[in-house]
Amino acid sequence: MSDWVVNLIEQAGYLGIAFLMFLETVFPPIPSEVIMSIAGIKAGQGQLSFGWVVAAGTTGAMLGNVFWYLVARALGIVRFKPFIENWGHWLTVSWADVEKAERWFAKHGTFFVFLGRMLPTVRSLVSVPAGLLKMRFKTFFIASTLGTAGWTALLATAGYKLGENFSEIDEYLGPASTAIIVVLGGAYLWRVWTHRKTIGKRNRNG
Repeated sequence: MSDWVVNLIEQAGYLGIAFLMFLETVFPPIPSEVIMSIAGIKAGQGQLSFGWVVAAGTTGAMLGNVFWYLVARALGIVRFKPFIENWGHWLTVSWADVEKAERWFAKHGTFFVFLGRMLPTVRSLVSVPAGLLKMRFKTFFIASTLGTAGWTALLATAGYKLGENFSEIDEYLGPASTAIIVVLGGAYLWRVWTHRKTIGKRNRNG
């Protein structure tokens, strides 16, 4: 798959980078770690400009980020109220939790979006809660752009410095991504368990 990425970047240049990052954000066929690392290698070889590589990667990713934000905002969280009331126990979420999340997001959403854009695995999902909870678009766009630019610049720099040994990036980002997935999975199971116990107590007391 990396050969296909290399060929597209060599043939389409910055447009190819932007297109690949858009695809990775909307429907992740290949990880951004591969795309931007290869683009960074090309910049290191003098075939592309490092600044334009980062700009192209950020632009493509942001198009995907905005797409998911608009889709989620069009749906709105209110449409999910019947689903949450009937099946929220599997998500460990009640409607009261959603209302709390809205208030929390109003205060801390900017930092959540900014930091989330720089976390492997999580970064592609950040647009959904921001859209569902109707985060102000300007705030979402600025925070997402800064976080996305930081992430793409980090990966491009790694490719630029490591050269053809860009696979070494996986030695660091691969375990980091796995660790994040494990932590999220563990947190989900813990919430399911504690949520069920809480509901059980409410039913006995009620």
